[in-house]
Amino acid sequence: MAVSVLVVDDSSFFRRRIKEILDADSHINVIGMASNGREALEKVSQLNPDVITMDIEMPIMDGITAVRRIMATHPRPIMMFSSLTTDGAKATLDALEAGAVDFLPKKFEDISSDRNAAKRQLCARVRIIGARGLPTNKVAKAVSKSHVNPSDAADFHGNDLKQYKMLLIGTSTGGPAALPRILSRLPVDFPLPIVLLQHMPGSFTPPFAQRMNNLCQINIRHAEDRDVLSPGTAILAPGGSQLLIEKKGESYLVRVKEATQEQTYKPSVDITFSSAAQIVVGKVLAIVLTGMGADGREGARQLKQCGSTVWAQDEASCVVAGMPIAVTEAGLADKILSLDDIGTVLSEGI
Repeated sequence: MAVSVLVVDDSSFFRRRIKEILDADSHINVIGMASNGREALEKVSQLNPDVITMDIEMPIMDGITAVRRIMATHPRPIMMFSSLTTDGAKATLDALEAGAVDFLPKKFEDISSDRNAAKRQLCARVRIIGARGLPTNKVAKAVSKSHVNPSDAADFHGNDLKQYKMLLIGTSTGGPAALPRILSRLPVDFPLPIVLLQHMPGSFTPPFAQRMNNLCQINIRHAEDRDVLSPGTAILAPGGSQLLIEKKGESYLVRVKEATQEQTYKPSVDITFSSAAQIVVGKVLAIVLTGMGADGREGARQLKQCGSTVWAQDEASCVVAGMPIAVTEAGLADKILSLDDIGTVLSEGI
């Protein structure tokens, strides 16, 4: 069955363009269009689409307000379109916080230098979030309650986290909502340094780091080349770059390297995990969260071969479960935990 889509944008040109691209995919059917948020609310009620593509700046009702109202009354997957400006990045993060599950740049040139590849990516992401629907933690304002298996929590009493040198977390689609939910549960004296890898354009990562820092007790900042890792501090890899782990004396630091054109993910979870496997042998706790594709699987394999520990988010709490499923199906996950359980078990492990 085709994924039905409502396209929302105040530009008639952009509405037609998106409809043409999506309708060219036999697995997608654009069933309606709206020119502002208020019209979108009416169309959602009338048409019941599987997915909504949403502009941000619109007259009468903006996209962020529309997302909040749709998620309160008719929750469903919403993909945001934004320009890659600082203001656009902040607005997109507001929309993700309001309940949107994914975003893409409004200029296809910012997705890929190959326009056909950009079109294919748009269709693929609409199909996946449409087929997946909403994770259980987003349905109708539901607030999921922690359900840690007591044996899992017991495993980490007695300062067991201190057997590790660092915590690495990799994610993609759904990550902007997932990361704050985990990190906000960690106390200010969390004993490990944390490296965060989120598939996200470079103009989005600085405001995302600042937003998380404002929400959490631990310190969170945008990574810079040669930053030294320290307990209770999380650094977010810059979008558009690659991040490697190095050791200097008794300290660990990060190197931020320019990504090459052929690298699909910038930052790549695989690249960072693999660098840590060789430098921090057997002393890494790595977690793979919600995301499309399989980035993280090969890096997790190298970490496991060197004696480190890998956790994966469970499918039910993911927006898109591709990344953690790739890890679990490869037999690399030591634990499979829901999103809320991850933060709880980490805080219990101190």
